[in-house]
Amino acid sequence: MTVAVNLFAEIDRDLLDSLFRHYRSTDKTLLLGSELWDNWQLYATENDPGATAPHCAELIKRSQEAVITANGLFLVVRPRVAQWHYCHYDFSDNRLREISAAEFFTHKESLITGSPINKVLEIDFAPFERALPKMTQSRSIGSGVEFLNRHFSSRLARNLTGGDQLILSFLSVHGYGSQAFMINERITSVDSLRQALVRGMELLADKPAALEWTDLAQPLAAFGFAPGWGRTLGDIRSTMSLLANLLEAPDHSTLEEFLDRVPMIFNIALLSPHGFFGQANVLGLPDTGGQVVYILDQVRALEKEMQERLYRQGLDIKPRIIILTRLIPEAGGTTCNLPEEHVEGTENVTIVRIPFRRLDGSIIGQWISRFEVWPYLEGFSREAETTILERLGRRPDLVIGNYSDGNLAAYLVAQSLGVTQCTIAHALEKTKYLYSSLYWQEMEEQYHFSCQFTADLIAMNSSDFIIASTFQEIAGSADVVGQYESYRSFTMPGLQRILHGIDVFDPKFNIVSPGADAEIYFPATTGARRFADVQGEVRELLHGPPQHFCRGSFAEPQRPLIFSMARLDRIKNLSGLLQWYGEDQHLRQRANLLLIGGTIHPGESSDSEEQEQIGQMHRLFDKYQLDGQVRWLGSRLEKRLAGELYRCIADSRGIFVQPAFFEAFGLTVVEAMTCGLPTFATRYGGPLEIIEDGVSGFHIDPNHGPATAAKITAFFARCEEDPEYWQQLSANAVARIQARYTWNRYAKRLLSLTCLYGFWKFATNLERQETSRYLEMLYHLQFKPRASLIGGH
Repeated sequence: MTVAVNLFAEIDRDLLDSLFRHYRSTDKTLLLGSELWDNWQLYATENDPGATAPHCAELIKRSQEAVITANGLFLVVRPRVAQWHYCHYDFSDNRLREISAAEFFTHKESLITGSPINKVLEIDFAPFERALPKMTQSRSIGSGVEFLNRHFSSRLARNLTGGDQLILSFLSVHGYGSQAFMINERITSVDSLRQALVRGMELLADKPAALEWTDLAQPLAAFGFAPGWGRTLGDIRSTMSLLANLLEAPDHSTLEEFLDRVPMIFNIALLSPHGFFGQANVLGLPDTGGQVVYILDQVRALEKEMQERLYRQGLDIKPRIIILTRLIPEAGGTTCNLPEEHVEGTENVTIVRIPFRRLDGSIIGQWISRFEVWPYLEGFSREAETTILERLGRRPDLVIGNYSDGNLAAYLVAQSLGVTQCTIAHALEKTKYLYSSLYWQEMEEQYHFSCQFTADLIAMNSSDFIIASTFQEIAGSADVVGQYESYRSFTMPGLQRILHGIDVFDPKFNIVSPGADAEIYFPATTGARRFADVQGEVRELLHGPPQHFCRGSFAEPQRPLIFSMARLDRIKNLSGLLQWYGEDQHLRQRANLLLIGGTIHPGESSDSEEQEQIGQMHRLFDKYQLDGQVRWLGSRLEKRLAGELYRCIADSRGIFVQPAFFEAFGLTVVEAMTCGLPTFATRYGGPLEIIEDGVSGFHIDPNHGPATAAKITAFFARCEEDPEYWQQLSANAVARIQARYTWNRYAKRLLSLTCLYGFWKFATNLERQETSRYLEMLYHLQFKPRASLIGGH
């Protein structure tokens, strides 16, 4: 009996047959997991399912979708995270069997095309991964580097495949310019390295603790050592001891700690091509939101950590970071038309803007949607590569891609230069849109998912490591499929059938959660740090007279505020929150609502989805007569103003609500909690992990608005009865963020991963030449022809 059929073993066969026939009676050919569950509940109410009903209910709860034909039912079951089974039930003989993903997709495609597709490109990365170590426990997902270190330290301990020689070879390639690091030409073998470590530590044993590398460089060079071991005597001795222990009795923690000290990160290139990438007046513009904030905070933290590391390593090298984004000549009131811009709060971080060019070389002046950038990315990437080499005078030590387009550009740059590549998705569109892959052809004109999903597959499989903000982003939960997990297997009828796209058990996945800028976002109770100079502007935003950029005012301004801030996209669901509020009279009597997003004038937006949301917001204002209880600001806030706004809302004992249908991470959730605002946030995505429900905030289901409104109402009612309750939630929110979500922690972890995966790339050939050729084929034969069909390039 197969694994999948085993799942049905404890269910009465007559019950299964009856239930499956009930599904067929709905006259639907495709049922989502939620529809399967709703129909099961209806069936169980109308029938007596018997003693095996709990087992059947559990099975249906774990089912993702069903395809129904006249003769059979195809069911996709996900019994646990990242484990998928495809089953077929034959109505003619009541036979149940497990089938392959390809067989399932063949029948699923027939729903769209009307007949089976016999000739289609099948993409399967599994054969290239047979020799690579893989995790097996779902609890290990997102902890890839720990798994790899355990794997390699075990090889070292058993003296397999010359592990100690690999370490020596790895040390010998490090340097900067003409300066070698760690070891010089005197150390030529593992034995000579061992002897040098003994002699070096003996030399250091009786030296004064105040000595530094410059005082010890000459005698240590005679033993074969070069700069990089540390600045102080204590650091030098500690690093040598780590290596000696690693060669003598390897373990994964020693391996990680030692590699983390090897100087190998001096320059980083980040690619983020879409949207308006600038430091002011850009947030809220089309395709421009949290990703820009993320990257700017990220580079500040990375530069600081790189500086501290290089100093501790005893090196006088100033690190450099380049952000490569798109030049937009028609930039409005932003700086996105400047070819270069220094990042405030840094020493050597620069934004370099490269234009999109048409086939004839002419520059495109206007903004282009993130869904239509694909024809321009190859030219952008080649120009970016040249720019990187010119600015740095050498290859970068790490290339980081951001979002689907930036990750494809990072793939092109990293492959050409032969450097370590990191992928950060921020958000994957595939899970945002229902049936986005199955009905890709109907959505192609607007979204061009054929390019995007192919680009995602290329970036995911080419990356040396992938950064996710949460476990949810990778593998979801028991009830929700993860963003990356959704790329495991899927079909795009008539274009391609992905049998094995990405494996979330791959050790390239690592969870590294970002934070909020600690200089801007801090608790409201920290009075001395508050930005008194912008508090008047905050009051004007909250209570000033109606202006061009806002609608509504507060007739009873003493009420606490419900606050939400996001792009005006359908997925962010600000209009949903407005509707929940408008429909709930009890909530309207207890609190006012403040919304910040987009613009209030459809004519000022060039984004069709935003225009639709603007119209919906105005309709809801009119329908529920909200102008005296809701204030909608169509403005973009400077960071200091946003930070103080959070705190002023906390002063009024308000809350923050993040109502998105899906949120990959939830940067505004972190910002609000950091400032001490009790936060209600979507249970779909990162906030499920950020918030401890009922302790440091609350989870909400955006698909059940009335229940969410009732939960918020109950919170305010309890706060009225117990004034300490709001303060308790506020303090718990601050503590939660400080313990787990800070940029300082992020920067340390990302740089450590770069060192560790740099070693793995060197030691185990993780770039995999066979995979690279397969990806090249996919890029040239599938991606580029689809990108060339996008008009106007």
